[in-house]
Amino acid sequence: MSILEETATLANGVPIPRLGLGTWFIEDGAAAQTVRDAVAIGYRNVDTAQAYGNERGVGEGVRTSGVAREELFVSTKLAAEIKEYDAAVAAIEKSVATLDVGYLDLMLIHSPQPWDDFRGGDYAEGNRQAWRALEEAYRAGTIRSIGVSNFLRADIENLLAHGTVAPQVNQILVHAGNTPSELIAYCQDAAILVEAYSPIAHGEILGNERVGAIADRYGVSVPQLCIRYTLQLGTVSLPKTTNPDHMRSNADVDFVISEEDMEALRNLDERDYGRSGVFPVYGGR
Repeated sequence: MSILEETATLANGVPIPRLGLGTWFIEDGAAAQTVRDAVAIGYRNVDTAQAYGNERGVGEGVRTSGVAREELFVSTKLAAEIKEYDAAVAAIEKSVATLDVGYLDLMLIHSPQPWDDFRGGDYAEGNRQAWRALEEAYRAGTIRSIGVSNFLRADIENLLAHGTVAPQVNQILVHAGNTPSELIAYCQDAAILVEAYSPIAHGEILGNERVGAIADRYGVSVPQLCIRYTLQLGTVSLPKTTNPDHMRSNADVDFVISEEDMEALRNLDERDYGRSGVFPVYGGR
């Protein structure tokens, strides 16, 4: 079975394809064709966010893909700066309208803190308010599943203690060289599926000699090895590309990394993201 046909199951019983298409840095005008290309290749999981500025294009791509809506899994994220109930309700409604695909399969709180204070102040009450808005949309059927992104254990426990629906997903930065094993294990023990964004380290892992040597042993590319690594960790992997050839290659991961090599990749510490270090998620905070 191709990875494009494999699914995981969220705690609420909703199936999610194990390989998805990330769309960060894909301009709105290019997003529709990118989604159509991915769907034509076999992708059924598309991830976007309010912060990406391409929800309109992603929605157009879904509507014009030629594949029935119920066969596709569409995710978006509530902007990290929204930490107030009424603003969250309005933003959720806006995403639903902008994507215009009928319903959302998954919506996440993008970060436990606003980006300009990432890993900074205490926004526990704001997250509870944003979560209440997501819970209401979930109960109304507007969103089939809800979750979080970039949340640490304490952030998740805040929602578990005060909410009525447990997060079903935590989308976090995971790649060879940055494997938050304790957080992944905590989420998995709590029946929270982990999605791995930037599984190729925002491209910075491509020149890593140690990773390249392991990839050579399997006769695969570094991106293929890195995507397979995140899949074998039990996560849903979300590589981003606009290139159909790369989409095909990213899905050609029908091989198994040995436990010895998995351990080597787990223990690798490579978090130099070059110029991308200006972004909070890559800034080491």
